[in-house]
Amino acid sequence: MISSRTHPPFVRRVLAVWYRHYRVYTKNLISNGLPPFLEPLIFLAGIGLGMGKYVTRMQNLPYIVFLATGLPITAAMFTAAFECTFGTFIRLEFDKVYDGMLAAPISAHDLLMGEILWAGTKGLFFSLAVISMEALCGIVPLPLSFLTGIVGFLTGLMFATIALLVTSFVSTINHFNFFFTGFLSPMFFFSGVVFPLENLPPVLRPVAEIFPLTHSVRMARSLDLGLVSPELGFDLICILGFIGVTGYFAIRRLKRKLIQ
Repeated sequence: MISSRTHPPFVRRVLAVWYRHYRVYTKNLISNGLPPFLEPLIFLAGIGLGMGKYVTRMQNLPYIVFLATGLPITAAMFTAAFECTFGTFIRLEFDKVYDGMLAAPISAHDLLMGEILWAGTKGLFFSLAVISMEALCGIVPLPLSFLTGIVGFLTGLMFATIALLVTSFVSTINHFNFFFTGFLSPMFFFSGVVFPLENLPPVLRPVAEIFPLTHSVRMARSLDLGLVSPELGFDLICILGFIGVTGYFAIRRLKRKLIQ
């Protein structure tokens, strides 16, 4: 048994897991870091500029601006979800990375907290990468748009916990296709990213409010445009609630797999 005097503090243990993922990610920095800067340009050129000729304005904004204010958050969502589904599953079942990590003086709880923190950091990085490209093209205003990075970080944490919860139920890696196709893709289209929620049929609007992404997109767009309303407090509470609830059950379930 390790003495409490020699056991590293909790923050250091979590950061050790984060740093391990950081070292692995930056080994191939160009192939890992370049796509987040290029993808928004391709998407905005293909969808924003093309659709912008037919749909000129949404919510009193040029359509390309409306679209651009939601894309940083979807980037954070997808990267965090991918990291904590395919990434976590491969480290757990195929590479057996966690077996070696748990031989160090860290617990399964520390390890999973480090996973969530790393996914949140990737959400921050990917959202800032998208914002940088949009600002470079003059689509979103500076410096307000960089505040969206905070929402990107929270979104990364939120979808990391959701993805880990899904991972705790999955027995084969192919099952993640249901999560991405049946859950994340509908959220991309029905959470206010590509068109306002007001355009949904009235019966579907309450359903859209249940989607976690809805609250992140609304916060990000408001910060981008410098709009502050009491509704943002509700969105923040919802995001923190999702992180807390799904994180609790995800860690509880995955700890059993890690110690088996």
